[in-house]
Amino acid sequence: MGSAQKPAQTFWGLWNTSFGFFGIQLAFALQNANVSRIFQALGSKVDDLAFLWIAGPVTGLVVQPLIGHWSDRTWGRFGRRRPYFVAGAVLAALALLGLPNTPLLLVAALFLWVLDASLNVAMEPFRAFVGDMTPPHQRAQGFALQTWFIGAGAVLGSLAPAAFKAMGIANTAPEGVIPPSVRYSFYLGALAMVAAVAWTALRVKEYSPAEMAAFADEPEHSASHEPLVYPARGALWMLGGALLLGLVLALGLDKQLLVLGGGLVAFGLLQVVVRARASTGALAHVVSDLAQMPRAMRQLALAQFFTWVALFILWIYTTPVVTREVFHATDTSGAAYNAGADWVGVMFAFYNGVAALAAFALPVLARRIGNVRTHMVGLGAGALAFLLLLVIRDAQWLLLPMALVGVAWASILGMPYVILTRVLPARKFGIYIGLFNLFIVIPQLIVATAMGGVMRSFFPDQPKWTMLVAALVMAGAVIAMARVQEQD
Repeated sequence: MGSAQKPAQTFWGLWNTSFGFFGIQLAFALQNANVSRIFQALGSKVDDLAFLWIAGPVTGLVVQPLIGHWSDRTWGRFGRRRPYFVAGAVLAALALLGLPNTPLLLVAALFLWVLDASLNVAMEPFRAFVGDMTPPHQRAQGFALQTWFIGAGAVLGSLAPAAFKAMGIANTAPEGVIPPSVRYSFYLGALAMVAAVAWTALRVKEYSPAEMAAFADEPEHSASHEPLVYPARGALWMLGGALLLGLVLALGLDKQLLVLGGGLVAFGLLQVVVRARASTGALAHVVSDLAQMPRAMRQLALAQFFTWVALFILWIYTTPVVTREVFHATDTSGAAYNAGADWVGVMFAFYNGVAALAAFALPVLARRIGNVRTHMVGLGAGALAFLLLLVIRDAQWLLLPMALVGVAWASILGMPYVILTRVLPARKFGIYIGLFNLFIVIPQLIVATAMGGVMRSFFPDQPKWTMLVAALVMAGAVIAMARVQEQD
């Protein structure tokens, strides 16, 4: 047992620890602002956009908890978290190079899957990395600086196509071809991804397992010897999934819901197999830790679920909403459509810029009203933003809701993790942050499988109404946060 106190980081220590997120978020912003544009350019219909994003969340359901579990238990020549975010950066860079250079929609969807999975591999250990390298009293500052890098990377990623257009590089192309300004932006993203993550990997020395055990006042490797819990509700999950599959087939519901039903069956089957075999492998540990989530984490998870449903609607449907409703364009090869798509990049850059500034204001507000209430304020700003996106038809005025989205985004990136790391054992930061991120991935899966059917059934060729759905679910996130009991 040990009782050493983890030393506080200097400003430059915090800077180096978080700098890799600049490249990760630049790549993430390029994905969010341009992938729907690429899919439409390659022939996808608006109603099918959500389904084409589905491979990433399905992979994330598996990748994030496993990467968290393994990174908690990894220690070697290259450290604990670093091998994972370096590998993720290299794979993501390769996907960024391939995505805008394929003429085939199916291949583009495959590259999106690789990109999304790779970003999951890189991003999850970075969240735990801040917890590893900072004492509890400094984590709000650490996550704030990480949010600043996320905002800065996202600004550059979102503005890149418009910036290349301003340099004289074409932002239009024949049907089935990705504009050069978009391709060059993805090349920039690949370079930034590798360079930024390499900076953190080379500049930060991780604490050894013995040092981490001393800081946490826990026996070294104690997580490896804890008794496992085997949930007994696997059969119920399988039954629920089977019922959904049956309803889809019997009532002729949207076939994309088969993916969701199959996922429920698979999750239930995993629990049944793990329990029947009394397994002790990585999947058994993931299932056990999921069953033992701290109460505050469960409360946060519901708010996180609603929040990310709204965010994925924003990222998938803002381009068709703005190009159709504000720029009055549906021809993806036309100048008006591409001008609208470029403006969406500007909008996304603007909200990320606001988030970068708000990141340092939110901890100040949190000291006055608490972390939970501060996050409720941020989510409330997001709900109002979606209502404004539903009604505003002037391109310049769209920056107003984007400013509100920026406040919400800053809070989403920081406050839940500040609250969460107060209740988690340090030896399990990786696995529990990986499990917490399931409530980012599951909403993406639901939006990807269900939103296209909702659009076709209730508002065909009217993507603007997705913003009303987003406003309602974000309001649900505010209500869910009111139930979270903050730990001092």
